[in-house]
Amino acid sequence: MGKLTGKVAVVTGASKGIGAGIAKGLAAEGAAVVVNYASSKEGADRVVSEIVGSGGKAIAVQGDVSKAADVQRLFEATKKAFRRLDVLVNNAGVYQFAPLEEVTEDEFHREFNTNVLGLILATREAVKHFGPEGGSIINIGSVATVTTPPTSVVYTATKGAVDMVTRVLAKELGARKIRVNSINPGGVETEGVHAAGIIGSDFEKQMVAATPLGRLGQPDDVAPVAVFLASEDSAWMTGEFLLVSGGMR
Repeated sequence: MGKLTGKVAVVTGASKGIGAGIAKGLAAEGAAVVVNYASSKEGADRVVSEIVGSGGKAIAVQGDVSKAADVQRLFEATKKAFRRLDVLVNNAGVYQFAPLEEVTEDEFHREFNTNVLGLILATREAVKHFGPEGGSIINIGSVATVTTPPTSVVYTATKGAVDMVTRVLAKELGARKIRVNSINPGGVETEGVHAAGIIGSDFEKQMVAATPLGRLGQPDDVAPVAVFLASEDSAWMTGEFLLVSGGMR
């Protein structure tokens, strides 16, 4: 029996990176997992295949979290497949680093629509499906709200909003036995980080130099913390931000 046996979890943006790592970590502890993705069906199917191949339960469901209709369909598919909901991981996120002079309205709205509006829409829908025993909502923030790196004005603003949404909803939903916490990772090596050209760059060297443990994190470094927050081990915790950053701050 795993810590999450009998539980059902939705992980947004779980086709790759931290989301995929969390989905697999929750499944390894017994949860049935809904692997949400916006565009990478191939990646989501790969995560589902790994979970099922290891004896777990998972399905992939497409949906853009910034669109209310997609979010509603995501949770309807969850209910149809698994009949309940216990855990929501708001992982879906986008980013682009650029100096202030290059910030555009379109990029501002792209990041806020996914990172903040998407989180709120997913949470709003999820709370309709939690049972009387409540549930656990895990938001994925960022150490950027502590380190405030240059060229990240929009991204860091979105993650500052995530921190505050976490605190507000922890108070608002506590009476319904719904806990809301945030994992704020440091630099993590993911497909997105590779695609952005960060690996091997001066930016990567700066991140590693600022990390006392001396390396970038891996999705597997974050997943056990999500398991902890999803499980009864953290039953007396809500409204918290956990820096999972190798000491970067």
